Amino acid sequence: MRAMFYIAQRSHEGHRAGIKEIAEHVDSPEHFLAKILQKLSKEGMVQSIKGPNGGFYLDVASLNRPLADIITVFEGEQIFRGCGMGLSYCSEDNPCPLHNEFKEVRQKITGMLMNTTIGQFNDELIRGQFSLNK
Repeated sequence: MRAMFYIAQRSHEGHRAGIKEIAEHVDSPEHFLAKILQKLSKEGMVQSIKGPNGGFYLDVASLNRPLADIITVFEGEQIFRGCGMGLSYCSEDNPCPLHNEFKEVRQKITGMLMNTTIGQFNDELIRGQFSLNK
């Protein structure tokens, strides 16, 4: 998520960001980050250009995608419906001990992730109201 926000900020400034730059600014190991961005690129969440002036960037369509899309790439849709304890049998008819409380929290988080886009944070990042590192 931090890498996507950083790439969005750099894209707004008209730049493409390389792995090393992104890793430094979001405090993440380069190798780990490269695998994440490769998967996001394959899914069309982030765009990239190879070469000396290349790097990662976000187009307008990507900026308008909900944050939930990023999570779904790695965790699937089940994370927005699954049991808080990871139990396969948990349901309204057969709830786990955390079912009711977790259901409320999950609905709020899911709503926020589905209704918030990557681009919504860009203005605050650019003005320095939010930070991606120390």
